[in-house]
Amino acid sequence: MSEYDVIIIGAGAAGLMCALTAAGRGKKVLLLEHSKKAGAKILISGGGRCNFTNMDVVPSAYLSQNPHFAKSALSRYTHWDFIELISKHGATWHEKTLGQLFCDQGAGKILDILLTECMTSGVTLKTGVKVDAVSYGPDKYWLKTSDGALSAEKLVIATGGVSIPKMGATGFAYEVAAQFGVPVVEPEPALVPLVFDTETVAAMKSLAGVAADCVVSCGKTEFRENLLFTHRGLSGPAILQISSYWSLGQDIKVNLLPNIPDAFDWLREQKAERPKSTVKAVLNEVLAERLAEAIALSWPGNLADLPNVALKEIAKRLSAWRLTPTGSEGFKKAEVTRGGVSTQALSSKTMEANNQKGLYFIGECVDVTGWLGGYNFQWAWASGHACAQHL
Repeated sequence: MSEYDVIIIGAGAAGLMCALTAAGRGKKVLLLEHSKKAGAKILISGGGRCNFTNMDVVPSAYLSQNPHFAKSALSRYTHWDFIELISKHGATWHEKTLGQLFCDQGAGKILDILLTECMTSGVTLKTGVKVDAVSYGPDKYWLKTSDGALSAEKLVIATGGVSIPKMGATGFAYEVAAQFGVPVVEPEPALVPLVFDTETVAAMKSLAGVAADCVVSCGKTEFRENLLFTHRGLSGPAILQISSYWSLGQDIKVNLLPNIPDAFDWLREQKAERPKSTVKAVLNEVLAERLAEAIALSWPGNLADLPNVALKEIAKRLSAWRLTPTGSEGFKKAEVTRGGVSTQALSSKTMEANNQKGLYFIGECVDVTGWLGGYNFQWAWASGHACAQHL
């Protein structure tokens, strides 16, 4: 029997941060990972460039049944704290749009830093280890694993959500939560492409690969970023962002002319100034050619030939295009999981389960879901660090 102060299951972003911080405080830490290597999702993030945090991390950028839950951890470990950590190891970074921070040396550098910190602080990392059973009592957690029997006074679950199963994602965290009576908010795909009915998809197919700067909204929430047409529907940052706020049966609204305050007024001005121009010619100046052509198909002829009622229809299609998704591309394409271990059942200060001494949940497996753009990494760093202070 191998005994530790803390066993952390899951060597992703949250688990690595928790392990290196707890070991740095003198705890005997075992970090288990069922995959062959630690940090698999870190390596693929941001196309391998690793968008590791954001300059504008605010609680309102996170979804949860308790919108206040994330405030405590995020305030105690900020993006500047993580920047300080990686800078110490010679990593450099640059800021892209909307406050997104990327590592100049790529995702591998971020993972190397976390692994180096774990090694120097004395973390025991074991990969390729499957946990078959977890039990508790008295005052200890007992694990039956493919590497033998293990025990610790405290157990941290950092196994993430169920998004991207091909990367090894499982519902392990939810199973442990259920075993110990910790409630779980139904997991759903988030930051995921949306799909549509056959007729809508057929109309979009000729546009596959076309991107457009736009504002996409659902209810009172809106995002301005790029939209991308695909063979199955819509993707791109704007769609991924709004997908976290969308539920089946709801419409989304797309404004393809975010720089033009009133599309109808603009079209009337174009008609007055250049009556012999076609709709396609006018739209070509503000939209990608294929998109302009697809929209203009319904309104052939010159602007001079179009009455105001037609201009209003075109304006609506441009600035208030309403669509009803039939679903999403699911967990296989979702970047993160919305929902998870209920924040009502956890301490926002320590991440410990209220009803189960010594059991902690951190990172993506918790019902805290950030926007696209480094927010979910910052939650992983912050929740892992907060937990480690109390192990």
